[in-house]
Formats: sequence, structure tokens, C-alpha cells
Amino acid sequence: MSRFIIVYLGFPECFSYICELHIRIFVMFSSRIRKPDIVLAIYRESRNLFRLKDIAMLVGEECFQSLNKKLNYYVQTAKLENPRKGIYAKPGYNTEEMACTIYSPSYISLQYVLQKAGIIFQYDSRITSVSYLSREVEVCGQAFIFRKIKGTALTNTLGIIRQQNHVNIASPERAFLDLLYLEKDYYFDNLNTLNKELIRKLLPVYQSETLSKTVTKLI
Repeated sequence: MSRFIIVYLGFPECFSYICELHIRIFVMFSSRIRKPDIVLAIYRESRNLFRLKDIAMLVGEECFQSLNKKLNYYVQTAKLENPRKGIYAKPGYNTEEMACTIYSPSYISLQYVLQKAGIIFQYDSRITSVSYLSREVEVCGQAFIFRKIKGTALTNTLGIIRQQNHVNIASPERAFLDLLYLEKDYYFDNLNTLNKELIRKLLPVYQSETLSKTVTKLI
């Protein structure tokens, strides 16, 4: 390691010059400290989808404008994908992970979950979620539906499964209650596979007497 020795020669001008030289050399060496390679840092992560702020935190970049330019270059060179404004992805990302990335907080629920569980029979290719707002979004041909639910229910994780691929998805019982909370007259094709005891445990999440009465009639 280089050592800097400041020798005071009795002249204030000489002392100031040496100090300034010391600072310039320090800045020069500091500027050579390279930040992590952006693409490498992204590919080391287990998740596949990133917002701009996620990548900024990952690589320690404070200038969003500079980072955005670099990411656009990586998109043009096919190292990354940009399926939606402000969202960058590794090739072959999971559409369920996309559903949980578009808006946060949110989790997959409602018809999408109930269809997979055999509770409703009508096929729908859209991925349905609950969030803090209601929106319909299309990304690369895939439709995503978001339904607004009150904050206390949205942030309560009871009955929500956190999967390894960074997907938050409701259990069938939680999805059943979410849908009934939003549409009390919704028709279900098959309720036999639902865990009735779990449904009763989940009911306090919604703090709704109307929902409790509706559920009591159905199960």
C-alpha cells in the first residue's frame, strides 16, 4: 500500500499544495473502485423480475438516469428483457412472478386460484390478484387483473403462500373468501374440496359481518 508523507517545509503554500495533491490522488484511486457488474449481479439473484429501484439497490447506483441508460443497452443486446416500463427481467420469466411485481403489495388470488383448485370450472387465461387498487394490465399478451381490497386484509398474510419463485399466492380458502368479499353473490361450482375449518380461521382477516353471514350460508 502506498504511503503519503506530508513534510511541512515552513511554507503555507507548499503545505496546501501537498494536501491538494493528496486529495486528488485519493479521488483518482477511489474512482477506480468498480461497481458490481449489473447483469452479473442480476443473474446471481434467485428472482427473475426487477424494478429499477431494486437494481439500483442491488448494485449501489444512485443515479437512476445513468442506470436506466445502461439497462436499456442490455435490453438492446438481449441480455435482459423489458416487458413493462420500469420492470426488467431475465429471459423466460414466470408470469405469476410478473403478477406479483407489477403492483406491490399484491398477491395472486380470486378466480385464477379457484380455477386451478377446481372450485370454479369456467376457464379464464387472465391472472387475477388483489392489491391496493383496481387495474387491468396486459404484458406481452398476458392479461393481469387486480382488484382492490381493504388494507388490513391485503397486508394480513394468513392463508397466503410465499413460493420459492418469489410468488405470493392465496390458498384456495383465502381466494374463496377474497372473491366473496368482493362479490357476495358469486357462484361457485364445487365447494367440497375447501377446508371449512380453515375458512372459519381466515374470516377474522376481513372484519366483515356481511362476509361471515354469506360464508355461513354457503358452508
